[in-house]
Amino acid sequence: MSIRITKEAAAQIVTSAKHSSMEHQALRIAAQRNQSTGSITYAMGFDEPHDIDTASRQHGVEIIIAPMSADLLSGVVLDYIMIDGETEKQFVFLNPNDPDFVPPSS
Repeated sequence: MSIRITKEAAAQIVTSAKHSSMEHQALRIAAQRNQSTGSITYAMGFDEPHDIDTASRQHGVEIIIAPMSADLLSGVVLDYIMIDGETEKQFVFLNPNDPDFVPPSS
């Protein structure tokens, strides 16, 4: 699996799983390309794995991806950061496959 989650994202996923009593569920990550703009939309939630899913464990979190999302999520980093102008941290998908992707400044 070529998606990577940061330690910060993993910690928040574990916290969310505990608060929603889903700590024994995997995190499903999905992506879909908008046909008119080429941009990519993302979704994630706790789910049971299926035989066709690709699975990996990172920082204590089991991640599952359906085959239809695999190519769009190749090379993606899922992070949990403070975004300029916001008051709370958010999950962000850093995806070089997305035409709207702007690499973060260090």
